[in-house]
Amino acid sequence: MMQADWYFDFVSPFSYLHWQKIRPLVDAGRVRPLPIVFGAVLATLQQRGPAEIPKKREFIYRQALWQARREGVPMVFPPAHPFNPLPALRLCVAAGTTVAAIDALFDAVWRDGRALDTAEALADVASSLGIDDAAATIADPAVKERLRANTDAALAAGVFGVPTLAVGGELFWGNESHDLMLAVLDDPGLLEHGPLAGVGLIPVGIERRR
Repeated sequence: MMQADWYFDFVSPFSYLHWQKIRPLVDAGRVRPLPIVFGAVLATLQQRGPAEIPKKREFIYRQALWQARREGVPMVFPPAHPFNPLPALRLCVAAGTTVAAIDALFDAVWRDGRALDTAEALADVASSLGIDDAAATIADPAVKERLRANTDAALAAGVFGVPTLAVGGELFWGNESHDLMLAVLDDPGLLEHGPLAGVGLIPVGIERRR
Protein backbone atom coordinates (compact mmCIF):
# COMPACT_ATOMS: atom_id res chain seq x y z
CA MET A 1 0.00 0.00 0.00
CA MET A 2 1.16 3.52 -0.79
CA GLN A 3 2.05 5.87 2.03
CA ALA A 4 1.66 9.62 1.80
CA ASP A 5 2.28 12.96 3.50
CA TRP A 6 -0.64 15.24 4.38
CA TYR A 7 0.21 18.94 4.58
CA PHE A 8 -2.17 21.21 6.51
CA ASP A 9 -2.55 24.48 8.39
CA PHE A 10 -5.02 25.25 11.18
CA VAL A 11 -5.95 28.50 9.44
CA SER A 12 -7.62 26.50 6.67
CA PRO A 13 -11.28 25.48 7.14
CA PHE A 14 -10.84 22.93 4.38
CA SER A 15 -7.93 21.34 6.25
CA TYR A 16 -10.29 20.92 9.22
CA LEU A 17 -12.96 19.34 7.03
CA HIS A 18 -10.49 17.05 5.33
CA TRP A 19 -8.96 16.02 8.65
CA GLN A 20 -12.23 14.28 9.50
CA LYS A 21 -11.73 12.04 6.46
CA ILE A 22 -7.97 11.57 6.50
CA ARG A 23 -7.69 10.81 10.23
CA PRO A 24 -8.45 7.06 9.83
CA LEU A 25 -5.57 6.78 7.36
CA VAL A 26 -3.28 8.53 9.83
CA ASP A 27 -4.43 6.11 12.54
CA ALA A 28 -3.64 3.23 10.19
CA GLY A 29 -0.13 4.52 9.50
CA ARG A 30 -0.79 5.15 5.82
CA VAL A 31 -0.60 8.93 6.01
CA ARG A 32 1.83 11.18 7.89
CA PRO A 33 0.37 14.56 8.93
CA LEU A 34 2.68 17.55 8.58
CA PRO A 35 1.67 21.02 9.81
CA ILE A 36 3.03 23.81 7.61
CA VAL A 37 2.83 27.60 7.41
CA PHE A 38 0.46 28.24 4.50
CA GLY A 39 1.32 31.95 4.54
CA ALA A 40 4.99 31.12 3.93
CA VAL A 41 4.01 28.96 0.97
CA LEU A 42 1.99 31.83 -0.51
CA ALA A 43 4.85 34.26 0.08
CA THR A 44 7.38 31.99 -1.59
CA LEU A 45 5.13 31.42 -4.60
CA GLN A 46 4.19 35.13 -4.68
CA GLN A 47 0.50 34.27 -4.61
CA ARG A 48 -2.41 35.92 -2.85
CA GLY A 49 -4.30 33.72 -0.44
CA PRO A 50 -7.94 32.93 -1.19
CA ALA A 51 -9.04 35.05 1.78
CA GLU A 52 -7.11 38.03 0.39
CA ILE A 53 -9.45 38.36 -2.61
CA PRO A 54 -12.73 39.85 -1.33
CA LYS A 55 -15.32 37.98 -3.40
CA LYS A 56 -13.30 34.78 -3.33
CA ARG A 57 -13.13 35.12 0.45
CA GLU A 58 -16.91 35.23 0.71
CA PHE A 59 -17.23 32.29 -1.67
CA ILE A 60 -14.79 29.99 0.13
CA TYR A 61 -16.38 30.74 3.51
CA ARG A 62 -19.80 29.81 2.16
CA GLN A 63 -18.34 26.76 0.45
CA ALA A 64 -16.66 25.61 3.67
CA LEU A 65 -19.88 26.00 5.64
CA TRP A 66 -21.84 24.20 2.91
CA GLN A 67 -19.40 21.31 2.84
CA ALA A 68 -19.47 21.08 6.63
CA ARG A 69 -23.28 20.90 6.67
CA ARG A 70 -23.33 18.37 3.84
CA GLU A 71 -20.74 16.19 5.59
CA GLY A 72 -22.28 16.49 9.04
CA VAL A 73 -19.24 18.22 10.53
CA PRO A 74 -19.79 21.01 13.10
CA MET A 75 -18.17 24.26 12.00
CA VAL A 76 -18.02 27.70 13.62
CA PHE A 77 -15.69 30.34 12.23
CA PRO A 78 -13.25 31.96 14.68
CA PRO A 79 -13.81 35.63 15.61
CA ALA A 80 -11.64 36.83 12.70
CA HIS A 81 -10.19 35.12 9.67
CA PRO A 82 -7.48 34.82 8.53
CA PHE A 83 -5.82 34.72 11.94
CA ASN A 84 -2.21 34.04 12.91
CA PRO A 85 -1.90 30.23 13.07
CA LEU A 86 1.76 30.11 14.14
CA PRO A 87 1.12 29.49 17.86
CA ALA A 88 -1.24 26.58 17.10
CA LEU A 89 1.12 25.13 14.50
CA ARG A 90 4.08 25.29 16.88
CA LEU A 91 2.10 23.70 19.69
CA CYS A 92 1.09 20.89 17.34
CA VAL A 93 4.74 20.27 16.46
CA ALA A 94 5.79 20.43 20.12
CA ALA A 95 3.11 17.88 21.01
CA GLY A 96 4.48 15.47 18.44
CA THR A 97 1.86 16.11 15.73
CA THR A 98 -0.23 13.36 17.26
CA VAL A 99 -3.82 12.65 16.34
CA ALA A 100 -4.86 13.93 19.77
CA ALA A 101 -3.00 17.22 19.27
CA ILE A 102 -4.42 17.77 15.79
CA ASP A 103 -7.92 16.93 17.00
CA ALA A 104 -7.68 19.30 19.96
CA LEU A 105 -6.38 22.23 17.93
CA PHE A 106 -8.74 21.82 14.97
CA ASP A 107 -11.71 21.41 17.30
CA ALA A 108 -10.82 24.51 19.31
CA VAL A 109 -10.62 26.65 16.17
CA TRP A 110 -13.29 25.24 13.86
CA ARG A 111 -15.75 23.46 16.16
CA ASP A 112 -15.61 25.93 19.05
CA GLY A 113 -14.85 29.08 17.05
CA ARG A 114 -11.70 30.18 18.88
CA ALA A 115 -8.68 32.03 17.51
CA LEU A 116 -5.65 30.24 18.93
CA ASP A 117 -3.33 33.06 17.97
CA THR A 118 -1.57 33.67 21.30
CA ALA A 119 0.08 31.57 23.98
CA GLU A 120 -2.63 32.64 26.41
CA ALA A 121 -5.38 31.43 24.07
CA LEU A 122 -3.58 28.10 23.73
CA ALA A 123 -3.08 27.50 27.44
CA ASP A 124 -5.99 25.13 28.08
CA VAL A 125 -5.38 23.13 24.89
CA ALA A 126 -1.69 22.86 25.76
CA SER A 127 -2.55 21.69 29.27
CA SER A 128 -4.85 18.99 27.87
CA LEU A 129 -1.88 17.75 25.84
CA GLY A 130 0.42 17.65 28.87
CA ILE A 131 2.20 20.94 28.14
CA ASP A 132 2.19 23.30 31.13
CA ASP A 133 3.98 26.33 29.67
CA ALA A 134 2.52 27.10 26.24
CA ALA A 135 4.48 30.33 25.86
CA ALA A 136 7.88 28.71 26.45
CA THR A 137 6.97 25.73 24.29
CA ILE A 138 5.97 27.69 21.20
CA ALA A 139 9.02 29.95 21.61
CA ASP A 140 11.42 26.98 21.59
CA PRO A 141 13.85 27.40 18.66
CA ALA A 142 13.80 23.65 18.02
CA VAL A 143 10.02 23.71 17.63
CA LYS A 144 10.22 26.66 15.25
CA GLU A 145 12.87 24.88 13.22
CA ARG A 146 10.80 21.69 12.89
CA LEU A 147 7.84 23.70 11.62
CA ARG A 148 10.12 25.54 9.20
CA ALA A 149 11.51 22.21 7.97
CA ASN A 150 7.99 20.91 7.37
CA THR A 151 7.18 24.00 5.34
CA ASP A 152 10.41 23.72 3.36
CA ALA A 153 9.59 20.08 2.61
CA ALA A 154 6.15 21.09 1.38
CA LEU A 155 7.65 23.70 -0.93
CA ALA A 156 10.22 21.21 -2.21
CA ALA A 157 7.36 18.83 -3.02
CA GLY A 158 5.58 21.56 -4.98
CA VAL A 159 2.75 22.16 -2.51
CA PHE A 160 0.73 25.27 -3.38
CA GLY A 161 -2.26 25.00 -1.05
CA VAL A 162 -3.71 23.23 1.96
CA PRO A 163 -4.79 20.58 2.57
CA THR A 164 -2.55 18.66 0.19
CA LEU A 165 -1.81 14.95 0.10
CA ALA A 166 1.54 14.07 -1.50
CA VAL A 167 1.56 10.55 -2.91
CA GLY A 168 4.61 9.26 -4.72
CA GLY A 169 5.59 12.66 -6.05
CA GLU A 170 2.04 13.63 -7.05
CA LEU A 171 -0.07 16.23 -5.26
CA PHE A 172 -3.79 16.13 -4.47
CA TRP A 173 -5.25 19.36 -3.14
CA GLY A 174 -8.44 20.14 -1.28
CA ASN A 175 -11.16 18.51 0.75
CA GLU A 176 -13.17 17.54 -2.32
CA SER A 177 -10.23 15.63 -3.81
CA HIS A 178 -10.51 12.95 -1.13
CA ASP A 179 -12.04 10.29 -3.38
CA LEU A 180 -9.23 10.70 -5.91
CA MET A 181 -6.68 10.53 -3.09
CA LEU A 182 -8.12 7.24 -1.90
CA ALA A 183 -8.18 5.84 -5.41
CA VAL A 184 -4.52 6.67 -5.98
CA LEU A 185 -3.47 5.38 -2.57
CA ASP A 186 -5.15 2.07 -3.36
CA ASP A 187 -4.01 1.92 -6.99
CA PRO A 188 -1.02 4.11 -7.96
CA GLY A 189 -1.33 2.73 -11.50
CA LEU A 190 -4.21 5.15 -12.04
CA LEU A 191 -1.59 7.83 -12.67
CA GLU A 192 0.57 5.68 -14.92
CA HIS A 193 -1.91 4.77 -17.65
CA GLY A 194 -4.84 6.37 -19.39
CA PRO A 195 -5.93 10.02 -19.41
CA LEU A 196 -4.74 10.78 -15.86
CA ALA A 197 -1.18 9.91 -16.84
CA GLY A 198 -0.78 12.49 -19.58
CA VAL A 199 -2.07 15.71 -18.06
CA GLY A 200 1.44 17.06 -17.51
CA LEU A 201 2.12 16.84 -21.24
CA ILE A 202 -0.74 19.14 -22.25
CA PRO A 203 0.95 22.14 -23.90
CA VAL A 204 0.47 25.66 -22.54
CA GLY A 205 -1.37 27.67 -25.17
CA ILE A 206 -0.89 31.17 -23.75
CA GLU A 207 0.72 32.72 -20.71
CA ARG A 208 -0.11 36.01 -18.97
CA ARG A 209 2.64 38.56 -18.58
CA ARG A 210 4.01 38.90 -15.07
